[in-house]
Amino acid sequence: MKRYVIERNIPGVGTMTAEGCREGARVSNEALAKLAPRVQWVESYFANDMTYCVYLADDPEDIRRHAELSGFPANKITLVRKVVDPTTAEAV
Repeated sequence: MKRYVIERNIPGVGTMTAEGCREGARVSNEALAKLAPRVQWVESYFANDMTYCVYLADDPEDIRRHAELSGFPANKITLVRKVVDPTTAEAV
């Protein structure tokens, strides 16, 4: 599977309550269950009016289908080409 970053424009998402986050995750998980195993949600980051979600999928069309089923926009889908972290400096 390939790794993607999905940008979602959702006004006010950064101030969402814990209950709102739980409900959003529940809705997302229901949509993912319908698409399994073609799409996997890794994690999401909430900013003011944006979420940045990391997903695994073979095809971005499956991510778009998740957006349709969940009702969450997928304003931009970007394929991740490389992942670099602090351990990269130690690689042989």
